[in-house]
Amino acid sequence: MAATVSSCIFCQKASNSTANNLLHFDERVVAFEDINPSAVRHLLVIPKEHIPTVRNLQRRAEDYSLVSHMLEVGQTLLSQDSPRLKHRFGFHQPPMNSVNHLHLHCFALPYTPRWKFVKYLSLGSIGFIEAEKLLEKIKP
Repeated sequence: MAATVSSCIFCQKASNSTANNLLHFDERVVAFEDINPSAVRHLLVIPKEHIPTVRNLQRRAEDYSLVSHMLEVGQTLLSQDSPRLKHRFGFHQPPMNSVNHLHLHCFALPYTPRWKFVKYLSLGSIGFIEAEKLLEKIKP
């Protein structure tokens, strides 16, 4: 059974602007550390609006703008936090996503432990899609 907005853990997090573990909060997105990090730094940027997966995004200005904003927030946070490390940004695609709420993974590499890179392999229409590739796909 699909999660409803009220039962979505990320919707709950996005609606709680007073949470002390938020790294960023604005009218469109929130950012926080992943509870099960796969890299030296592993942040998530999520929209406040419940959007289940990348498959729900379309070639529309509002979707492109949202994903661009998510990427900008992630880039800003990692450039402040870990400027000397290599950064990687992307999304899981169904059926590989663990939470049915759109979320951008923001990594300061290397992966820890190293084998965790496997979770973030690009496998065509499934697996992981780099944020820049997603933006190309949904550009209006």
